[in-house]
Amino acid sequence: EDEMFKVESYSFCTLLGEYTSRDRALVDKMPQNEHIELARKRHGYRLDHFERERKKEARMVHKRAEFLQKVKGGRAKLVAKARYQEKAEMKKKIKAHEEKQSAKKSVDSGPKHAVPAFLMDRENVDRAKILSNTLKQKRKEKAGKWEVPIPKVKAMNEDEMFKVVKTGKRKSGQWKRLINKVSFVGENFTRKAPKYERFIRPMALRFKKAHVVHPELKTTFCLPIIGVKKNPQSRMYTTLGVITRGTILEVNTSELGLVTPGGKIVWGKYAQVTNHPENDGCINAQLLV
Repeated sequence: EDEMFKVESYSFCTLLGEYTSRDRALVDKMPQNEHIELARKRHGYRLDHFERERKKEARMVHKRAEFLQKVKGGRAKLVAKARYQEKAEMKKKIKAHEEKQSAKKSVDSGPKHAVPAFLMDRENVDRAKILSNTLKQKRKEKAGKWEVPIPKVKAMNEDEMFKVVKTGKRKSGQWKRLINKVSFVGENFTRKAPKYERFIRPMALRFKKAHVVHPELKTTFCLPIIGVKKNPQSRMYTTLGVITRGTILEVNTSELGLVTPGGKIVWGKYAQVTNHPENDGCINAQLLV
């Protein structure tokens, strides 16, 4: 305590510009972490301190995953056990949030006071707090779960999705694929050189707009597509921007004038494709409200 008082008095002296060699010697003996604390008290944090901390925390997930893949033997068992317990806790929490009103029986530790006869067989129930609907909706969107008009779709063959394009002087190369389905590419999309292009998206099957039905207004709008959020067939088709029946699209809803509870304009919303675009020549979708 005396030393800390001396250090504090030293910092006060430095502000006044009055400190002795004895004070300086005291500070030289301080451990490293106390030097850092003292510097922060005087000058505050680095300008990018909190941003660096956030990035460090974000990187930890990847570092942890890398470590889990490499670890072996008895240590791996211990790590796996700890991770299993963490996941179980996480699942319990998610389940508790999903339940609208979770009623749990309280453990009977015996009556503290005398209980009247008509309350003898009644169970005590603890009721958990109910999460607001907007929070739940945000969680569902993050997890990639929506209540969609078409919950299940028929699986597609790779032969149905792609056509093999033979290349080379003697047509022996069979590594190129022509996509037979409708696709979406962004505004600034440029094709790779033919030598390097593995997946060919024909110009005739590229779409920029979709006919979106608003289920509450019972009206159809022709809206620009922002991107392909999820194709139920495969993750690869999602990255390629392939649009088939059941695909979740992100569409620009600025024309509809939708507003959030906070008063902000909703620029983009998700919609599910309800038809077979390659057969109909247009994309019909239903807005997920």
